[in-house]
Amino acid sequence: MLWILAFRHLVVRKRRAAFLLLGFALGVGVMIVLLSVGEAMVAQSRDAELVGGGEVTVLPQGIDLEAMRTGGVGGQFFGIERARFVVRQLVGGPRQADVVRAVSPAIEGKMLYLRHRGAAVPVPVRAGAEVPSRARASGAGLDVVAGRWEDTPGDSAWIAPTTQQLYDELDRFHRPLRPDSTWGEWHYFNVVSGPEEWWYLTWLVGGRVGEPGRWGGQLLVTHRRPDGRYERFTANVPDAQVAFDTARADLTLGPNTVRQRDGVYRLHADARGAEGGRVRLDLAVTPLPRRYFPPVELREDAFLSGYVVPALAARATGTLCAGARCSRVRDAPAYHDHNWGVWRDVTWEWGQGRGTALSLLYGGVYGPAGVEGTTAAPFFIALVDSLGMRQVLRFRTIRYEGARPAKGVPGVVAPERFTLVAVREADSVRLDVRVSEALASRTGAAGFERAFVQMRGRFAIGGRVAGTAVADTGSGFFETYVTPDSAGQATFGRRNSSH
Repeated sequence: MLWILAFRHLVVRKRRAAFLLLGFALGVGVMIVLLSVGEAMVAQSRDAELVGGGEVTVLPQGIDLEAMRTGGVGGQFFGIERARFVVRQLVGGPRQADVVRAVSPAIEGKMLYLRHRGAAVPVPVRAGAEVPSRARASGAGLDVVAGRWEDTPGDSAWIAPTTQQLYDELDRFHRPLRPDSTWGEWHYFNVVSGPEEWWYLTWLVGGRVGEPGRWGGQLLVTHRRPDGRYERFTANVPDAQVAFDTARADLTLGPNTVRQRDGVYRLHADARGAEGGRVRLDLAVTPLPRRYFPPVELREDAFLSGYVVPALAARATGTLCAGARCSRVRDAPAYHDHNWGVWRDVTWEWGQGRGTALSLLYGGVYGPAGVEGTTAAPFFIALVDSLGMRQVLRFRTIRYEGARPAKGVPGVVAPERFTLVAVREADSVRLDVRVSEALASRTGAAGFERAFVQMRGRFAIGGRVAGTAVADTGSGFFETYVTPDSAGQATFGRRNSSH
């Protein structure tokens, strides 16, 4: 009887029957998919070759999990860039201390080639590595049958370096891959010694490093006096009197030196001005804890641009003398970064500020025209506080407005104000800067119209980061390039850019 009723229903109510059958089929299909996914997850959780351990595995966005497991092309060179910074600050830092119990970095199944004694051909092997104490803390420790499995000094330095180890890792000098006349590498510091007084300090190495007589060093000091005038001092040093260290920040340019010990930078300088004046300084610059930005490099063929900020916010104590006038500073606001690379036809946008709670850094490099991958758009802005890195966001343009005279080069103007808006997924911040002072310098050969502009100004920043409102105000230093167009109007930023 039931079969007769069902058959008659199908014949009489064809559309309704078809609709019910379709719904039933979809339900069965969804159930099959869910069961398959669940089975795959259980299988992967039991797979010894899958990178894991602990409660959560952190992977870069977009990584192919199956390629990692099977060793495919997508997983062969898998790694997390700046992994030390990620472990120490972004995942395992004090900001996450209430939710993260332990962080265990691991290298799993990497391809290596082993050549043992007497073998003509290297043997491909797979190798892995962990930090024993962190692996145990995350519940992924090894059951050691014999011997000991303990942290080495290298493990300890990777996870929790001493202050000296941290700044040696961050801040060191480099040797160019090949001699290049446009190679330059320098320490840059700025120090605010009073409400209307500040200093730009640069210890620079440049030229065809390694070729006798074709490279050297230079000390550059720019002093903004309380009366608004600028003084510039320089000292040129031949290569025989230059010494730099590829394992730490130490640099010697004749009598002018930078030394870093236990995170404190000792600066000494003695230079002459263009009009015969003299500048002498002895400073101790101490970075504030966790306020740094890790090393990054842009590289494309012969183009290279490297950058690190060991001291996004710092305190300077010591003596600064210009001519017969000397001043003693104590805990003066300071900043330090380190740049290296080739700089032919390279320009940039850059700024750093220090507010009540936040320190900020933004920037990006425009590489030589015609070289792919060297225009840094979108740019980045990093927000840092006492707990370390809070967020890194991206932006594409800086909106410059107005024009005000810049000191240093007659006829050159700087913007009166500028704005940028940066985003990262649901996060968004807006930075507004009002320029209070600008100094211009000519760049390139004589007659070249572009000028480099260093600015001092006040900023306000606001938005939301990780679901929390952020707002701060403060002051900072900012840099851009200015080029007059055919109508005599100033274009800020990259020549022929949309800024």
